[in-house]
Amino acid sequence: MRRSLPALAGSLVIGLLQPSVAGELYDATLAGKQDEVARLLAAGADVNDEGDLGTALHVAAFQGNAATVTLLLNKGADIEKVKTSLGDHPLHVAVDYNQPEVVALLLARGAKVDAREASGRTPLHVAAFKKHDAAAVKLMALGADPNALDGQRYDIVTIASVADDVPMLKTALKGGGKATNITSPYDGTALIAAAHLGHDEVVRTLIAAGAPLDHVNNLGWTALIESIVLGDGGKRHVACLEALVKAGANVNIADRSGATPLALAKRRGYSEMVAILEKAGAR
Repeated sequence: MRRSLPALAGSLVIGLLQPSVAGELYDATLAGKQDEVARLLAAGADVNDEGDLGTALHVAAFQGNAATVTLLLNKGADIEKVKTSLGDHPLHVAVDYNQPEVVALLLARGAKVDAREASGRTPLHVAAFKKHDAAAVKLMALGADPNALDGQRYDIVTIASVADDVPMLKTALKGGGKATNITSPYDGTALIAAAHLGHDEVVRTLIAAGAPLDHVNNLGWTALIESIVLGDGGKRHVACLEALVKAGANVNIADRSGATPLALAKRRGYSEMVAILEKAGAR
């Protein structure tokens, strides 16, 4: 399981009483001793000094210490240095821990807006996962690709849809994210994912944005079918199915076994879904 930087930092502060593999600059940054950081830099310390959290710049980024970030950058710190276990760049760290001043500073100093970490996520993917709307807006304004896919082939529209995060979804769409993208290991869409999870407001938002209603993923399912077979027949899944039907989704596309949405709904005893489908001419 991923350990958070603050959790690691806590263990390392305790560990400062023991011999450290990191140098004095890293330890001073971790302890928040800005004057000591400045003294060590003036004395010629390695500006890219590393420890378990990455470089001193990674540490200052997650702490949100813009003054120390500036000191380090002015002395030539590598703004794209990758060291942490997740392969994060300093910008990923600043976005992850919602440090807007440091995000703006790193971008102004030339950090790559679409840098990738070990799982293929850009800082914009991180902003979407962490629901940091302001960071997402800033990144897209500076050229971050809203349609980039991470290592699992998720874009920010799908990330927000899976999280039932309507504000982030609207931010992603406004920033140029496309509801038509084919995403995920299932060759699906954000709409299919949202219907599966019963995220009805997300479904309505994606429909309004032009999401393909009848896309079939590599499981052989449409959004309509997923709202049935992966749903619970409850209020939100019914609302998803109803929105899809009203938008004109094909109610007779069958799954790979030949079962139609109507048959699948009847098989599960989802009477509200059955009524909606029959009214729409499902067979």
